[in-house]
Amino acid sequence: MRFEGVVKSWNEERAFGFIEPAQGGQDVFVHISAFQPRAQRPALNQRVSFEVELNRDGKKRAKRVTCIRAPNATSKPARRTGAAWGGASLLALPAFFILYLVVGIAWRVPNRIALAYLVLSAVCFIMYAADKSAARSGRWRTQESTLLLVGLAGGWPGALLAQQLLRHKSAKASFRSAFWGTVILNVIAFVALSTPQLGAWQVLR
Repeated sequence: MRFEGVVKSWNEERAFGFIEPAQGGQDVFVHISAFQPRAQRPALNQRVSFEVELNRDGKKRAKRVTCIRAPNATSKPARRTGAAWGGASLLALPAFFILYLVVGIAWRVPNRIALAYLVLSAVCFIMYAADKSAARSGRWRTQESTLLLVGLAGGWPGALLAQQLLRHKSAKASFRSAFWGTVILNVIAFVALSTPQLGAWQVLR
């Protein structure tokens, strides 16, 4: 049996929300994987048609969900904070590149450090892409602490590119704050370890 309802709430970061049935009753959980076609993204106040099944805990969830009309014109569009701050954030990449050149020339930073940044950035980009794919399909997600640690180790340039190109982890304020904290710590550590006083890179030459 199919029912109709309205998408009452939606968490874009975790790719799930709740449908308010038109006939009344308890809100029904819905995951992005239940929408047909899979490429379709729900919106608040989107009117949908769906079927109901029980999960392992005996709770209702929607399946085979289709959108039957566009969301109400009066509904507010979802905020895309990532797009708003993306341009300014990407300025961190050329700024760090210039800083790296200055520090590298002045204090002779080994080429292995640049290679490490490139490798970790590639790893971090792949991790973000895999996490976004897992979020869409309902599979096991990568912990945010793991993403932040790889970024702190030197993968943050790749993470920043992934956030903007993939639109992943670019809207959650708490994660953004923690992410930029790791960026600042990494840059400070890079400059400090490059100074002649510490000479941390000498063993790599």
